[in-house]
Amino acid sequence: MKSQHQVVLSIGTNQGNRLENIKNCLQLIHQEIGTIIKVSNLYESPSWGFESDAFYNCALVLHTYNSAHAVLNAFLKIEKQMGRVRGETLGYQSRIIDIDLITFDSAIIDSENLQVPHPLMQNRKFVLLPMQDLNLDWKHPIFQKKITELLAISPDESVCTIVQKLETPLDKIPLEKFNYIAFEGNIGAGKTSLATRFAEDFNAKTVLERFADNPFLPKFYEDQNRYAFPLEMSFLADRYKQLSDDLAQFDLFKDFIVADYHIFKSLIFAKITLAEDEYRLYRTLFDIIYQEMPKPDLYIYLYQNSERLLANIKKRGRSYEQNIPASYLEKINTGYLDYIKSQIGLNVLMIDVSDRDFVKNQEDYLYILDEIQNKIT
Repeated sequence: MKSQHQVVLSIGTNQGNRLENIKNCLQLIHQEIGTIIKVSNLYESPSWGFESDAFYNCALVLHTYNSAHAVLNAFLKIEKQMGRVRGETLGYQSRIIDIDLITFDSAIIDSENLQVPHPLMQNRKFVLLPMQDLNLDWKHPIFQKKITELLAISPDESVCTIVQKLETPLDKIPLEKFNYIAFEGNIGAGKTSLATRFAEDFNAKTVLERFADNPFLPKFYEDQNRYAFPLEMSFLADRYKQLSDDLAQFDLFKDFIVADYHIFKSLIFAKITLAEDEYRLYRTLFDIIYQEMPKPDLYIYLYQNSERLLANIKKRGRSYEQNIPASYLEKINTGYLDYIKSQIGLNVLMIDVSDRDFVKNQEDYLYILDEIQNKIT
């Protein structure tokens, strides 16, 4: 799963209700382009390059899988949606909204319609001061200077004053009460993709299952009766060791941890794959291990129907998974649902993502965040 890009956008407005323009723009960016992670203070600054009413300005950090040019095209559409008309006259002018792409990771882009980092950022306090608020570990890839250093040598002597704080969309999700969240789901449900993205957006430490390292997995799909017990024992041992080692590195009272599995999945799969006598032995060993494992503060189960699961499995192209029957996936789904119903002390949230693509569609990802917010507020 590739990491998201870190993008800095600068927003300005000097027409109409400036505060509402900024808030509406932030909402549209968050809904349509990517996840807004941080927002600077709101600043008032004099017009730059022409005589006009003062501007409200802010900067934001955006996480997105989109390319730089896709981000550019998306925010040009938002400007148009908000009433901005570009290209009417040459030079600077008043505008209801103005969005500039300032940085895209540490990339240097010089194309006909996009230059990154923004070629004038070092000369504009209304860009540098808000960016300083974001506290980014970023250095200008051309000048090799941090934001504080660019501010110190900027020729811009204009006075930019803080108007107020601005709310970040993610602030509405009060995750401070949680230290450990586990995402679970069937084979192909997208739990690792979601856990990785969620951890990036909320600055969490991750515990991701090392499924690809299990030598029994390809053999199991070829001969389930022969390899079911060594496979399940291998998974249990590996999950126990990984969770013990990884969670031991973190402070469960201070760190925020996101995992793409909970060790109870071992019992769910074992019940499906093992013969009755093997399962009894396995259950005895599992119960001993399970007592030692910390339980997640929130357990999120991603439900997908078998048809969608099979499509996802085929798409990701692991050869040993291509012949998994729908009946096997249905048994796993049933196992998870039975487990969820039986848990009294576990804080469970089940989300149906059968018709959702939370990697490609920002709207679908925000739907999941809304479900989490509704669960914990």
